[in-house]
Amino acid sequence: MAEQPKSYHHGDLRAALLAAAEDELTDKGMERFSLRSMAKRAGVSHAAPAHHFGDVKGLLTALAASGYDRFLATQKARQKSADPDPREQLIQSGLGYIDFALAHPALFRLMFGSRWPEGTDPAFKDSADAGFEHLLNNVSAITGGDPEVDPATQVMVVAAWSTVHGLADLLIGGSPHYLADTTPEVREAMMREIIGRSLG
Repeated sequence: MAEQPKSYHHGDLRAALLAAAEDELTDKGMERFSLRSMAKRAGVSHAAPAHHFGDVKGLLTALAASGYDRFLATQKARQKSADPDPREQLIQSGLGYIDFALAHPALFRLMFGSRWPEGTDPAFKDSADAGFEHLLNNVSAITGGDPEVDPATQVMVVAAWSTVHGLADLLIGGSPHYLADTTPEVREAMMREIIGRSLG
């Protein structure tokens, strides 16, 4: 029996297109990313992505926005089962940050290291800002300071973010070998130590 064509509700189609876009990005990278190939992967006409997102930039902006939502959810999931101590909460948030990068390296690169997302897009801006606000709140819970005006809090924000993002970026590139090529348990213990040191 011939395979029946896929049928989507409006919301389902949008989600299916984003999932196909992430698969396309993961398999081919930005250099070979194609709307037509992505539509074929989703089982829809090549016009469907343009109808929902306008163009490649619109699609990748929406994908990056959904990535930020999942990125934040990964951090919060780590924190939910952890000790409520503010320092431990920040460390767990950092480990969740790295978890996301390792699970979705191509999406992580799109979110943080590419020119494709449209920074002024309201949905993208809201999602990205929520991730940064989460970091600010976690650091403020440790220092008791306002990151807008307190230099000590600002320093810790930058130190924690730089450390965690640097670890994520190194690990998805396979470096350093003694951190990338070890067991998950040893790697997590080392990352906990590194993140903890960044907090002073």
